[in-house]
Amino acid sequence: MSNQLCHEPGGVDVEAGSIARKADETGHGRRGEDELRAQLHRMWSSVAAGWAEHAAYADARGATMTDTMLELSTPAPGERVLELACGAGGAGLAAAERVAPGGEVVLTDVVAEMTAIAATRADALGLHNVSTRELDLERIDEPDHSYDVVLCREGLMLVPDPTRAVREIRRVLRPGGRVALSVWGPRERNPWLGVVFDSVTAELGVPTPPPGIPGPFSLEDADRLAGLLSDAGLGDVVVRALPTPYRAASVDEWWTRTCALAGPLAQRLAALPDHARNAVRARAREAISVYETPTGLEIPGLSLVAAAVRV
Repeated sequence: MSNQLCHEPGGVDVEAGSIARKADETGHGRRGEDELRAQLHRMWSSVAAGWAEHAAYADARGATMTDTMLELSTPAPGERVLELACGAGGAGLAAAERVAPGGEVVLTDVVAEMTAIAATRADALGLHNVSTRELDLERIDEPDHSYDVVLCREGLMLVPDPTRAVREIRRVLRPGGRVALSVWGPRERNPWLGVVFDSVTAELGVPTPPPGIPGPFSLEDADRLAGLLSDAGLGDVVVRALPTPYRAASVDEWWTRTCALAGPLAQRLAALPDHARNAVRARAREAISVYETPTGLEIPGLSLVAAAVRV
């Protein structure tokens, strides 16, 4: 995204920078916040096809991350699990067998296109204890104390108000319920995405993502992440740094996949004229080439996995 126009599905032009400024000018008032959220929801809807195409890859890369989340949250037979910002549903699908028999998993996202992908994948796996719903991470439309476990893989960092989101997570957890979530660590420790953002910034001369727009590195500080959980009234807070390398057979595969899965980035690049998009790609290719090996790309990555308990 940038201050230039992003072209939304249906021919709607949305100026991301102006929305961010409007939210700020109103003191983060309700109208500005709601407009920002609506734009973000449309953006994720527009990139759902990329998540469907690359779902298996996302789960494979996130396997250690998901295993760590499940290890820390310990879903057990008979329990109810809620996955928030599920995307293609990888973490929740991995939890489904652990809560059988008698338990259930509810996969949720803010856009129907994502929950449809998750539902299709659950059906293909024959998981009959999985259902889907459209839910907002910041306004979880579920009763108090209704879940034993809440999972959120790579979602909390992308909401405008993570403090509100964590309070909502605590609210829907039963006493003794557990939450496990993951976010990306520092930008400089994740060059697989950071170099693309740097290339867009260098080419267009504006920060990417722009100020006021939640980005993938917005919760990169482990102490801040731990503070969000403890300040919400959760106990036994744990944050682990977890290596999450990015492997691709070629630079072209890395470029295509990364741009397809990174929602704001995908829209920003799609809206650029061909010459600007090609220039961004050339910059990114040059920067990422330092990670080429005889068998493909081996790019470092670091995620933070956090867990806590409702006491």
